[in-house]
Amino acid sequence: MTVYDVSKTTSAEDAEKAVPRAEFRVFGQGIIDIVKPAMWKARATLFKVRQSGETYILSRHTNEANVKIRNGLLDIKIKVGETQSGYEIFQPRGKFQFPVKQDELATILENLRSKIELHQDSYTFDKFLELIRTTDDIASVDVHKQRYVFSVDGVICEYGKILFNGAMVETTCVESEDYSAMEQVIEKLEISGFENVNYLKAAKRVIGMEE
Repeated sequence: MTVYDVSKTTSAEDAEKAVPRAEFRVFGQGIIDIVKPAMWKARATLFKVRQSGETYILSRHTNEANVKIRNGLLDIKIKVGETQSGYEIFQPRGKFQFPVKQDELATILENLRSKIELHQDSYTFDKFLELIRTTDDIASVDVHKQRYVFSVDGVICEYGKILFNGAMVETTCVESEDYSAMEQVIEKLEISGFENVNYLKAAKRVIGMEE
């Protein structure tokens, strides 16, 4: 398995070698109060606390292109399928250093189903955001994450508080390559009855962008 390091650039070819995980994610209020007692009852192991500031790029036309700027890199993952239980599978497609080359950015915009024309050979972070502002079809959202990562039965999970343009929403997530184990852990965390919502959909709901 190729390790997908969030802090390093990754070509599209290398990104495709990473083994994608399925994900079940919940957003709302009061989620943490449900998950914390359940995780300890399930004998969870706490790994680490993570904080990050990111910028998500949202498209009105798709929820299948997860594009964000993190650690100074333009990061893209594409939805490639779902499990039988409806857990979403996103495949990494690369992380690119600014200034981003025109052909790389053109591919990202194509995945966002955007028709923005590119006239420069490369784009800095600021120029990229300027480009986004030229259309109503694409929006950028500032996202701050405070996440607590843990595992249950060897399955990676997390809960945390997420700020979308300053609006706080709680979240919890279960992700794995083992779909059967995921389903069991989701039941143990008492979140199986909640809607599965990815970051793109959650951010759109907060800012009022409809697909």
